[in-house]
Amino acid sequence: MRLNADFNQRVVIKPDNYQWVQSPMPGVERMMLDRVGGEVARATSLVRYAPNSQFTQHSHGGGEEFLVLAGIFSDEHGDYPEGTYVRNPIGTSHTPQIGEHGATILVKLHQFSQQDTQQKQINIHQSHWQPGLVEGLSVLSLHQFENEHVAMVKWQPNTQFQFHQHWGGEEIFVLSGHFFDEHGDYPAGTWIRNPHLSTHHPFTKEQGATIIVKTGHLLSAKQSDS
Repeated sequence: MRLNADFNQRVVIKPDNYQWVQSPMPGVERMMLDRVGGEVARATSLVRYAPNSQFTQHSHGGGEEFLVLAGIFSDEHGDYPEGTYVRNPIGTSHTPQIGEHGATILVKLHQFSQQDTQQKQINIHQSHWQPGLVEGLSVLSLHQFENEHVAMVKWQPNTQFQFHQHWGGEEIFVLSGHFFDEHGDYPAGTWIRNPHLSTHHPFTKEQGATIIVKTGHLLSAKQSDS
């Protein structure tokens, strides 16, 4: 399968565009955002677990990165409530087992560098945020390796960031509020992929917004998957 697999192209998927599909396991649904491959794939997805569902034991041949958007995600290693960011590097494995609350996660698979071996669990609600580059922004850095940088960013209402270019591309998922740039408006639940050397001038209005953003990683994806 090749879904949004041209990394030179800008992609915007809003909640009105969601098309949930059943996974191989009962009670586990996916909203595929991009995908290169079959059941084992380089993939970015929303995954929705029904209460008391589970997924079979599996290894992360290319690594796994996820953020818990709702509920509590659990495996044999622990429980990860809403707002937990997790990185499981290449070679790790687990068996997801979801409790009575269910869970929804934003997950990226098979996108780790072989040299990126750091395992992480970060609760964003218990972390110290730093001031951003402009007034009205707060930033929580989640991960950085080589050109890749992952961060959570809180935008206060009526905040503007300078016009800038994305070396290595950018991915954004809007967690809350309403995010804007000169290309459009993006409510909570929107996923945006801006390619290498794209530009924009982002801002918020009266709601503000919280986003998770990854930068610098799409140039290598374009080279490896073209």
